[in-house]
Amino acid sequence: MFVNAHKTRIPSRQDALPGRPDPLVVPDIHYVKGTRIRPPFPDGFQEAWFGMGCFWGAERRFWEADGVYSTAVGYQGGLTPNPTYEEVCSGGTGHAEVVLVVYDPDLTDYDRLLGLFWEGHDPTQGMRQGADVGTQYRSAVYVRGDRQRRLAEASRVRYQSELDRAGLGRITTEVTTAPPFYYAEEYHQQYLAKNPGGYCGLGGTGVSCPAGIVELS
Repeated sequence: MFVNAHKTRIPSRQDALPGRPDPLVVPDIHYVKGTRIRPPFPDGFQEAWFGMGCFWGAERRFWEADGVYSTAVGYQGGLTPNPTYEEVCSGGTGHAEVVLVVYDPDLTDYDRLLGLFWEGHDPTQGMRQGADVGTQYRSAVYVRGDRQRRLAEASRVRYQSELDRAGLGRITTEVTTAPPFYYAEEYHQQYLAKNPGGYCGLGGTGVSCPAGIVELS
């Protein structure tokens, strides 16, 4: 497969596309759940961000999960403010395609969401996911606060042990403080609910993620 090399490298700040000051226009309401996809969210609810390849299938995986109030897709981890999909796909922004997950901590927890994340894709592939190649398809967990970071890092260690037992590769997932989240265009939001026959190239390794993750100190 021929791939432009620049699409698999994060651009420098000098080379990144300039973007725009204003966010893209997106609806307030989730197409499937009827809940808000933009703040304000209900008091006490928490947010999480996951990049696991094409965000269409990733978003569906989370909106179907118990305890999830809402989801939205967008771009995160790059240099270009308020990028368009075409700009992200060009490799000129450095962003990953991500899912914002808003959840009720009384009904689910971050550990369970991490399990869905690890099992829902192959986190060993670097700047790709299956046939989808480019920086936007990399695996990423963007965290808010020390507890999310500890849980994410502990789960990465535990899942690597399971992958080792299965004879699979090393995890390339980045775990880092959540950078700005830029909402993707309206047509991307809940895409597979609007287009049931749409593309979804996500596929996991078939290796389960251990439950009851112990936080690293």
